Amino acid sequence: MKLASFLRFRSMQTNMALAFVLLILMTIVIMSVVSYFLSEDAVQSNAKTYTTELVKQVNNNIKSYVNSMKYISDLVDGNPYVQQYMSGQAEDDPEKEREHKQAVADFLESMAVSRADISSVSLFGYNGQFVPGNKDLELNPFIDIPSLTWYRSAQEAGGEYVISPSHVQPVFKDKYPWVVSLSMELTSRESGTKFGIFLIDLNFSVMNDMLQDIRLGQRGYLFIVNSEGQIVYHPQQQLIYSKLKTEKIQEVLQIENGTFMSGEGGNRKMYTVQESDFGWKIVGVSYVSELVGNQNKMRLSIIVLGLVCIVIAIIISLFVSQRVSQPIKQLQGYMKEVEKGNFDIQVPVPTTIEIGRLARAFNMMVGRIKELMSQVVRDQELKRRSEINALQAQINPHFLYNTLDSIIWMAESKKSQEVVLMTSALAKLFRASISKGEELVTIETELEHITNYLKIQKMRYKNKLDYRIETDESVSQYKTIKLILQPIVENAIYHGIKMKRGPGLITIYSEETATDVLLIVEDNGNGMEEEKLAKLLTQQYEGEAGKGVGVGNVHGRLKLYFGAQYGLSYTSKPGEGTTVTIRLPKHPPL
Repeated sequence: MKLASFLRFRSMQTNMALAFVLLILMTIVIMSVVSYFLSEDAVQSNAKTYTTELVKQVNNNIKSYVNSMKYISDLVDGNPYVQQYMSGQAEDDPEKEREHKQAVADFLESMAVSRADISSVSLFGYNGQFVPGNKDLELNPFIDIPSLTWYRSAQEAGGEYVISPSHVQPVFKDKYPWVVSLSMELTSRESGTKFGIFLIDLNFSVMNDMLQDIRLGQRGYLFIVNSEGQIVYHPQQQLIYSKLKTEKIQEVLQIENGTFMSGEGGNRKMYTVQESDFGWKIVGVSYVSELVGNQNKMRLSIIVLGLVCIVIAIIISLFVSQRVSQPIKQLQGYMKEVEKGNFDIQVPVPTTIEIGRLARAFNMMVGRIKELMSQVVRDQELKRRSEINALQAQINPHFLYNTLDSIIWMAESKKSQEVVLMTSALAKLFRASISKGEELVTIETELEHITNYLKIQKMRYKNKLDYRIETDESVSQYKTIKLILQPIVENAIYHGIKMKRGPGLITIYSEETATDVLLIVEDNGNGMEEEKLAKLLTQQYEGEAGKGVGVGNVHGRLKLYFGAQYGLSYTSKPGEGTTVTIRLPKHPPL
């Protein structure tokens, strides 16, 4: 909602640019996040595959190594001197027994010296025989050999090979090597009687040297456990035995071959388990944070690439939005010109199909509006002229009839002088009303017209009517529409002075402002009530005969021709008279 309100008052170009940027930003963010997690997953998958293959290779190497030890055991088991000595075949002949023992000792010594990884090779007979592969080795008098784990495990295995976890070997006097023991119970080939235990101690350092250089990242490592969960090899063996470090042994034992995750955060580890043929499990431990060790670099690269893409997107969006919105802005500028009343414009038609259609439609609309406005102006001008002509053409027939009757009456009464004056005034009155077909006349001409009109009325009403015309010469040449004084004076005579007791007086004078001319008509007639005065300019007041040019028409003609600020204004008091002010603009003289 807030975003919609924010965009509502922004320009089209800004909205388009923001829309493009937001769309591209969302796309980049989504693609970046998806790419990062896919890359992380791919790296983990590849690391898992690599670790699994490495563990398999280590398993194969250890298997080959152990198999070689088994081969030695098989050689010992099948050696005739071993069979003869350990089965006690020469017990009755001490000399021969010594020869057999020496032959066995030489055989074992040859094996011990042939492999640097062999710590010791020994035979332990059930009849108390002991043959070491090194003549310097002596049994530890404080150790009960049959109670040792490797001894008992070999007996329980019934002739199968038994490989012990790494341990300190206490069998020999003053020697406590760290070894992995391979032991096997020996059986007589002739009688099948079990006659002893064969022991090979493998130097743990050899296995350590073989495995310690195998790294899974900076902190990853390998370790080996047997089927009972005992550590066979661990690069931090002492820490394991001292309980300063632990491993997920139970989880390892539950998996034959596979992987599982353990820990959280930066210590989250992946265990890869590979089971061997001899009961050991080789376990590769990898730290997940190191599997994607370049994740910070990946994250930084994605952020930098995203920022570059955003900058490019902003530039492209601004360019595209500007290209799209520019014709619309240009069209908007032309619309503002039309709002100001300028219809003499033609919008260039752009190549864009939609905007081009809009521009063509706008041009057609402006052209049509211009044509219609011209038509309206022509029609209004024609109407105005027709109205003015019609209004100006109206002459009160009753006034004409009365004037002609007066002329006839004067002629019958042999008043030739009065007949001449009235006829002359009537002729001038008609000539002024025609005014050669012109719409505008000078104030001087209009005053001449009203003078002739008042002469006729003076001759009709005798002493009942008197008039004075006291206008300044400075206003005589300004223009006015014709026949504006006569309806006002006529209205003053018929509705003001005629009904008044005693003589009446009509005074016409002028005033000036900086821009206007004021013609003022005063009478001392009966005046008017406020209610009648308020309605006076809203309707056409008629003469005695019910026809003629009313003051409402005069007011309307002035406004129609000069503008709304011009026209008539009345002030009146009952019993005191009426004042009419005619406001005209100062048109230049003719």
